Amino acid sequence: MRPRDDDAEDTTGGDGGFRDAGGVGGSGGAGASGGFGGTGSSSGAGRAGDAAGSGDAGRHGASHGAGDRGGTGRPPSGPEGPGNPGGLGGPGREDGRGPRIPLPRAPVEDSGQPLPDVVPVVLEHHVLTSLLGAWALAACSAEEAAAVEEHIGDCAACADESVRLREAVTLLQRPETLDLDPALRTRVLDGCLERRPPRIPVPGWAAPYDAETARLDALLQDIGDAEWHAPVRLRWFETDGPASRRTTVAGVLAHLLTVDGAVAVGLGLADPMGEITAPGRGPAARTEAYWRASHYPPTRLVRAPWREQSHGIVRTVSFTGDEGGMPVSYGDFELPLRDAMLDRAFECWVHAEDIAEAVDYPYEPPAARHLNRMIDLAARMLPGALAARRRAGLAAPGGPRLVTAGEPGRSLRLEIEGSGGGEWLIPLDSPGAVGSAEHEVAHVALDGVEFCRLAAGHVPPADAAAGQLGDREAIRDVLFAAASLSRM
Repeated sequence: MRPRDDDAEDTTGGDGGFRDAGGVGGSGGAGASGGFGGTGSSSGAGRAGDAAGSGDAGRHGASHGAGDRGGTGRPPSGPEGPGNPGGLGGPGREDGRGPRIPLPRAPVEDSGQPLPDVVPVVLEHHVLTSLLGAWALAACSAEEAAAVEEHIGDCAACADESVRLREAVTLLQRPETLDLDPALRTRVLDGCLERRPPRIPVPGWAAPYDAETARLDALLQDIGDAEWHAPVRLRWFETDGPASRRTTVAGVLAHLLTVDGAVAVGLGLADPMGEITAPGRGPAARTEAYWRASHYPPTRLVRAPWREQSHGIVRTVSFTGDEGGMPVSYGDFELPLRDAMLDRAFECWVHAEDIAEAVDYPYEPPAARHLNRMIDLAARMLPGALAARRRAGLAAPGGPRLVTAGEPGRSLRLEIEGSGGGEWLIPLDSPGAVGSAEHEVAHVALDGVEFCRLAAGHVPPADAAAGQLGDREAIRDVLFAAASLSRM
């Protein structure tokens, strides 16, 4: 029985058939793949495709080939054996003919060939206008997008509308910064500590210093060598006016190293000053002596000793327990260790902002709970600063009566808004007096970060308060006392 012509085509060269699988006419030869020609060699059997196209043997099959369709009725043999439906490029068909499913093709992008040109579709004006919103959202097909872009090059009205829509799209989702969330480190550590509490935990009053030094170190790791010499102006408040000192990024870190060294010395650690002798033990005297003793301006090499010292301080205070009452000397004043650690965390953040501004680096305020501790320290130091300004004749005298220690007296309500906020009653007549709501004479409201910048000497006292109510003289004295907390 003579096979049909379409059968011969399917078994000898159809798409996805034996030709693709290395059968008749395939590059591997029929003999090698077990197709037509059976045991013949690649040189003889590989030519069976020619015979299949022109000779009777190719039309009817040979005794040593795939077998006569009329005689056996079996499908052609594949690499997996005679009659295997899974051979030769895909599953077989029930009628015994070769597979119709084509082999997968590689993407054009991976082939190295040029991508096909996108031909814009021809659309009417009202259709193109209706597509502007989808185009702004990048929701059009390639052809539609090409048509819209070609159209807005010629139509001024649609071009203006496309600009407005693109600007509106940017408002739907704010662009995310590539910098890590400042609170990410805290969240990761909290998660780890919940699963496995530390054997010797870091006290809560030392956590802000630990976090702020880590954040500053991350900033320093991200800047280049040249940026270490970027100019920075240290700012603070002296008497009734601002003061400043010019240095570099590396100089700022050297300043932090030497002042943190006061805490290190109090803990029994090595003094970073080494053999350098300072005229005093105050922060400014130590810093100036360190700068003068350097043969060359500080470079990025100062980062390693600063970071090692900060790690040593955190490790050491962890063994002191939760009290932190050991005094730390700053030369002309002392602070308990727990307050000294908050003071160093505050200064680390303030100077990190100075560095970030100098190198054009984004920098966020501390975590809310850490910021609250820093604000609380400044609020507790305000009565002493106010009394010192009175003794120097820089503030108005106290109230009409003397308030003994522990007694309520005239008070100012300090309301801090935003992150880390709260309310504090500041006694006005004596550092030992107790703030009292019944004796409140003034009320001041400030943002938390703004108050910290006031205490750092970065904001003039006259520009700091967002809201004021009550005794203007008391408000002025408290704002100037807050600014006087700053130092180099």
